[in-house]
Amino acid sequence: MKTNGYTLATLGQGQSGVIKSVDATDPQVQRLMVLGLVEGAQIRHASSAIGGDPMEFRLFGCGISLRQEHAKFFHVAPVAAGD
Repeated sequence: MKTNGYTLATLGQGQSGVIKSVDATDPQVQRLMVLGLVEGAQIRHASSAIGGDPMEFRLFGCGISLRQEHAKFFHVAPVAAGD
């Protein structure tokens, strides 16, 4: 299930989203799910390294860095500021 083509990799800096589906075919993605990257979780793109990879996200008050290749497995619905 894709949600309008948005993934964590497409979120702009400062933009938030809610994870709607996860393509868990990659074992490394399954390990990330244990850290809380699951359907229904709200996540915010905090910053990116020079060149855009890796990307830092805020989730449940903690920071987590993901490579873009893994961020593409998490499909999100963008959340407007203040929601």
